[in-house]
Amino acid sequence: MSKLTSKNVLIVGGSSGIGAATAKAFASLGANVTIASRSQTKLDAATTDIGASVKTIVLDATDDAAVEAFFATAEQFDHVVISAAETPSGPARDLPLNDAYAAMNSKFWGAYRIARLAKITENGSLTLVSGFLSVRPSKSSVLQGAINAALEALARGLALEFSPVRVNTVSPGLIATPLWSKMDERARSEMFESVAARLPAKRIGQPEDVANAVVYLATTPYATGSTVLIDGGGGIA
Repeated sequence: MSKLTSKNVLIVGGSSGIGAATAKAFASLGANVTIASRSQTKLDAATTDIGASVKTIVLDATDDAAVEAFFATAEQFDHVVISAAETPSGPARDLPLNDAYAAMNSKFWGAYRIARLAKITENGSLTLVSGFLSVRPSKSSVLQGAINAALEALARGLALEFSPVRVNTVSPGLIATPLWSKMDERARSEMFESVAARLPAKRIGQPEDVANAVVYLATTPYATGSTVLIDGGGGIA
């Protein structure tokens, strides 16, 4: 029997990309999965893809009242994963302040809102998804690196505050998710090939790679306050 059989798992941002792959991984191991997203259409599509009995909830992590209302009546979860974020990018001198505030509100404050209100069982876990720009900054995505670093620091602090609930972070590198679907297909393919050639792993990450790390942290009782890099070696290349 899997360690996750009949465990209640909440994936915030579980309707696409890394979140959807993580939901599918937990469901395949027998967990009772709830996925939350702002889009009912995306939730319905993810449910069909997961192919298991999955609960869905329309939830905007930037909406204080909505988050409070959900957790006021929500069940207790064994594991919570926060993967939801929309982060406009660009050089600090070019990125409008309103876009910068929105990015911070979505990825950092969104995670903070969920973390402070989620009811997690004593031996459960909370996992945040950050990104390797926290350790390998980019001059064109300065804010994203700062947000990711803040998330990782938040997780370490919460690991102390929420103990014995375990709190960790998974930090992905370049992952082939729908995030890149707006790019021209040829340009996207060329970018992936160029990045893969520079990485020690010689490949681009897949959502399932990150999902494996999330499941590992959720099922490893001695893991807390940790950040696991899933970046193909991008942080050292």
